[in-house]
Amino acid sequence: MLVLAICCMSLLIVSLDNTVLNVALPAMRHDLDASVAGMQWTIDAYTLVLASLLMLAGSTADRIGRRKVFMAGLVLFTVGSALCSLAPSLEALIAFRMVQAVGGCMLNPVAMSIITNTFTDPRERARAIGVWGAVVGISMAAGPVVGGLLVDSVGWRSIFWVNLPIGIVALLLTWRYVSESRAPKARRPDPVGQLLVITLLGSLTYAIIEAPQKGWTSTEIPLFAALAAASLTGLLVYEPRRTDPLIDLRFFRSAPFSGATVIAVSAFAALGGFLFLNTLYLQDVRGLSALGAGLRMLPMAAVVCVLSPLSGRLVASRGPRIPLLVAGTALAASGLMFAAFDAETGTASLFTAYVVFGVGFGAVNAPLTNTAVSGMPRAQAGVAAAVASTSRQIGQTLGVAVIGAVLAAGVAGAGSSYGDGSAGDFVAASRAAWWIITGCGVSVLVVGTVSSGRWARETARRTAERLEESARAVPGTEAGPPADPAGGAGPGGSTGPAGSEGSEGSASSGGPGGSANSAGPGGAAGQSSASARTRA
Repeated sequence: MLVLAICCMSLLIVSLDNTVLNVALPAMRHDLDASVAGMQWTIDAYTLVLASLLMLAGSTADRIGRRKVFMAGLVLFTVGSALCSLAPSLEALIAFRMVQAVGGCMLNPVAMSIITNTFTDPRERARAIGVWGAVVGISMAAGPVVGGLLVDSVGWRSIFWVNLPIGIVALLLTWRYVSESRAPKARRPDPVGQLLVITLLGSLTYAIIEAPQKGWTSTEIPLFAALAAASLTGLLVYEPRRTDPLIDLRFFRSAPFSGATVIAVSAFAALGGFLFLNTLYLQDVRGLSALGAGLRMLPMAAVVCVLSPLSGRLVASRGPRIPLLVAGTALAASGLMFAAFDAETGTASLFTAYVVFGVGFGAVNAPLTNTAVSGMPRAQAGVAAAVASTSRQIGQTLGVAVIGAVLAAGVAGAGSSYGDGSAGDFVAASRAAWWIITGCGVSVLVVGTVSSGRWARETARRTAERLEESARAVPGTEAGPPADPAGGAGPGGSTGPAGSEGSEGSASSGGPGGSANSAGPGGAAGQSSASARTRA
């Protein structure tokens, strides 16, 4: 249990940091004289780096040792937090948030490998994952309130101090109690693929965030959009030619895997946009303090905290379909309450919309990795989980970028600003953004239905067979049996980490990445496989 506590501490500082940050955004904007695009960058600079480096961090841990990488991540995240608290300008804050992200990408993927190998019994592992998910719920519940208290009493810089004692204690406990492990055959680096991923995500995010201010007709925005398209084309052409690609495009022949990728992007885009819109509305329009805004969002966080472990148990016993249907319906319903019925304008309707959104987000996390790795060979399950985890970060990055851009365009069209316009102006300007969030919920519902049925499982089986055949053709590579995230329980598979502690392979088992069940803003948590045993 001590090992689980250490791993949960790393998750706590990552997810708490992001929930606290959202409440502090208006105070940061006033103090640093930041534009709305600047606020978007304080969030997206972190998630962008995290999404870009998750796979690299995991494969590096496979090569040089997971304990080393985990401890390095704790050091970088803690130092980055200290630097953020001292940032003299918006540009410095964004740069230090990127330092935090470099550390963050080393934490949860390796932590999940440790949990997966420490808890070898499927049911014990499922309970450990439930505790892991509950930590995310706790951070979502405590983050806005703690952040509000700190911002109102000490100032926004104090929100980064919370990470310092937790990071230091986690570092000392890891040094004392966590054993070193590495993959017996680590995957080779893919610097070209890594560069293409960074270029794609960075240029796309920049084009979306800066477009409302600079205009799509400017030379800069189309140039970055073209750069993103060229990078995507480069990935599609280059990656299939590599023996050890950063992203194995054959995975997308599996409908559950492709579906999990779309669901992760959609759900976390909805979350990023939801938090961004409500933070601005509650503080800049309604005039609430940071603590008042945090307390208003507490019902949503409390529901996530309670529902996340329950969703995991449901997936373990009945498979991923029911939680995905509940999640999609609730996310869409919550967005619709804002888009069509102006839920912001009434206290009761706002409370109800928050609770409904909490139901949707609390239900979606547990089935995501199960859907991604369902039927995959054990040696490939870690890679599948890593891509699903990366998709979460991409989703939140794009959610903040797109929703913020749409809101900025709507407010500019109304001739007002965030703090000066009336509540009615803000509601009207944000309506298009809420329709986008509603569409994200519908996407989760439809894709979750299609990707969790019998036909989808058959595509996963065929994909697994092809991957196993390819693995046998490579000397020195063993193809394991299909991953059984469920431990064999429940129709359609159950949940739990993909792959077992005996999985062979390099970055593909556990390393490249991934935290599979990421929950909470910007956090990554969840299930992955590991190839080497970690003794606790």
